[in-house]
Amino acid sequence: MTRAFRQALAALSLTVAAPAAADPPALSLPIDCTLGTSCYIEDYVDARPGEGQRDYTCGLKSRDGHRGTDIVLLSFEAMVQGVDVLAAAPGVVDATRDGMEDVAVSAETREAIRGRECGNAVRIDHGDGWKTLYCHLQKGSLQVQNGTRVEAGDVLARVGLSGLTNVPHVHLGVLKDGKIIDPFNPETSETCGTATGDGLWKDAPDYHRAGLFTAGFSGDVPDFDAVKSGRARIETARGYSNLVLYGHVFFAEAGDRLDFVINGPEGEVFRNDVTLEAPQAQLFRAMGRKAPEDGWPAGEYRGYVTLSREGHILAVRHADVEVMR
Repeated sequence: MTRAFRQALAALSLTVAAPAAADPPALSLPIDCTLGTSCYIEDYVDARPGEGQRDYTCGLKSRDGHRGTDIVLLSFEAMVQGVDVLAAAPGVVDATRDGMEDVAVSAETREAIRGRECGNAVRIDHGDGWKTLYCHLQKGSLQVQNGTRVEAGDVLARVGLSGLTNVPHVHLGVLKDGKIIDPFNPETSETCGTATGDGLWKDAPDYHRAGLFTAGFSGDVPDFDAVKSGRARIETARGYSNLVLYGHVFFAEAGDRLDFVINGPEGEVFRNDVTLEAPQAQLFRAMGRKAPEDGWPAGEYRGYVTLSREGHILAVRHADVEVMR
């Protein structure tokens, strides 16, 4: 367990009550959404010791040192509308935190949340050393307190943007005697490609190895090296600049679809899609619009790139750019 994660756990308020000894919890989805339709899994527990990352299948869907399962909403607008975070299994709430703002992390805010990377949170004790942790909850949305007994599916809070995150999602952490457990591969968190069955899940969510590394804005269609290095990305643009949105994809299959949407201060600016013709380990696509004759209105613009397969959403990435006149 990383030092930051230990600090995050220690910072939560605890109670002395705990349920009686129990078998490992059988987990249900900890969020009121439909995978592939209104949410998707972006990151899994990092199964690679040391530097680098691998998910439980030896795939790319994790981050170095990541200690949970991230279930992500498709947009910030969905968060504003409200999506419930649910108890994954029966137990007793033994830790909560509220009061942190729902603000995407930045270089300016990173130090202020140190030791509270989990954001607003709920922890549930399931007995016999098993606990689940729910991070990045919306400020003021908690429906439980220390000592509350919950059943699987009970509402804990709403999905938010608190703590160390820049996208609305719930981070589900599973612990046994304080050790991080991968619910997809509970026998070990240091190997990948060995998991069988549903793990700790009642019905394990399907795994898809394809995803999006990133999305970004550029002034023109970039070259692939600039996309991979990050040099293509712009954060500000002039009113008469082109607005090009790109998405960097991994493990695409023939027939996969990429949807591009750009919204600005006056509403939708651009929408288009492309169907991929061949499987590729990595690729990028870019789409956008030239500036209108009188230039873009000044303000914040947000783009979404969505990867889907046969109507099932596999990944979404967003990018922001500020247009200045």
